[in-house]
Amino acid sequence: MIAGPGTEHAAAGLLLTVDQGTTNTKALLVDPASGTVLSTGSRPVGITFPAPGWVEQDATQLWDATVEAIGSCLARVPDARPVGLSISNQRESVVAWSRTTGEPLGPVLGWQDARTAEACGRLAHAADEVRARTGLSLDPMFSAPKMRWLLDAAIEGGAAPQDVCLGTVDSWLVHRLTGEHLVEAGNASRTLLLDLRSLDWHEALLDLFGIPASALGQVRRSDAGFGTTRAQGPVPAGVPVVAVLADSHAALYHHGCTAPGTGKATYGTGSSVMTPCTTPDAAPAGIATTLAWLTDAPTYAREGNIVASGSALDWMARTLGVPEGTSGGAYLTALARGLPDAGGVCFVPAFSGLGAPYWDRSAIGLLSGVTGGTSRGHLAMAALEAVAHQVADVVEAIEQDGSARIDVLHADGGATASDVLMGLQADLLGRAVLVADAPEASALGAAALAARTLGLPVAAPVPGTPVAPRLAAADRTARRHAWAGAVARSRGQVPPHRAPG
Repeated sequence: MIAGPGTEHAAAGLLLTVDQGTTNTKALLVDPASGTVLSTGSRPVGITFPAPGWVEQDATQLWDATVEAIGSCLARVPDARPVGLSISNQRESVVAWSRTTGEPLGPVLGWQDARTAEACGRLAHAADEVRARTGLSLDPMFSAPKMRWLLDAAIEGGAAPQDVCLGTVDSWLVHRLTGEHLVEAGNASRTLLLDLRSLDWHEALLDLFGIPASALGQVRRSDAGFGTTRAQGPVPAGVPVVAVLADSHAALYHHGCTAPGTGKATYGTGSSVMTPCTTPDAAPAGIATTLAWLTDAPTYAREGNIVASGSALDWMARTLGVPEGTSGGAYLTALARGLPDAGGVCFVPAFSGLGAPYWDRSAIGLLSGVTGGTSRGHLAMAALEAVAHQVADVVEAIEQDGSARIDVLHADGGATASDVLMGLQADLLGRAVLVADAPEASALGAAALAARTLGLPVAAPVPGTPVAPRLAAADRTARRHAWAGAVARSRGQVPPHRAPG
């Protein structure tokens, strides 16, 4: 639950947690014993698209937003003295900075960035080896190709190779907070450089991508400690950085999904669908095996990553003329409410290709089935359906080999505020969706791990709101078939034939 600034609280046992996402950085002051959020601060972060398929952010802005969010959060409870700090962060995005000055050596290459697709293509001969060692597809979403691009650009710009540090966003924030060059193991597992069995950088993978081990941080357990903070503006000195989790992994931890059969979908700029598994063995085609977190023992997971979900809603909302100050999801929900379906319209938001389970960067964005009777409401419904269909695609792929099943899907993230979207998700999956009442699942998951590491009591998460499917099986099949046809067209393929009846 979230408390107002006047809430009574104990001075001891409070945790500060930072959630650095793709579009916002948030800071929360949490009492883990009660599950109460005493205060929050938030700052937006920008994204630029300097060329087709290129997605960049500013590393200095990410850090400044973190400092400002922490300052805003702590200012509301001025007598609070957090006993620890935790971090959840956007994954796969890469930062290069100077070992000497600590300043960035280029832009942040965002996880959506596809500029390294050609470089990945040149390494296609090693795709099976990469997948066997890392659990990941050889795709520009993951960090190693971006690291090589940034390293080359820094050297071309005059940096000495030995002065270049490379890291995911958790590494960057930890470095700025504490001066340490470290990386959390779950984040490291998203780079294409970590061996899932040894749980360390793998020499052959470093050689394949041309990444010097000296440029990377030391791999740390998720709860191993990441140094103590230095006084920087409103950031207090001497606070131990106790735990770090990648954002999707932190949401899984928050929901208590620690055993096969449980799973979650996080609806952010993109979406992650994840379920725990017992081994790092390869998942079905199009699905990743990843390290969810590393504590006393590793917890592995199967995961599918969707490149455009919240960004698809925002694009459609802008196209339809969303009023300034209104969220895209809320605007589309209002337009679509009361409609039985999208009127035959399908929207495939392949802005930079498709992620899981297709991993087709050549796919193009597509809007099909538009007629003279198509309304703004139909287009809004098609955008909401596109998000739900993509999640359903991933769930079906995760379950394809019969060794994993997500019986109830926990849902978190900003887009879960749309009751229309959550109803569509249950309908298109044909099973219940449990919608988190606390939208900050990633931040709360990282805080829970930090609290347990410090020996603090941790309240159980508040149960979510169940949403049951209402769509008849035949209607579900028809909608899924229409979506499959639109995806095939997006990929330049002939749509699958639908058998009569």
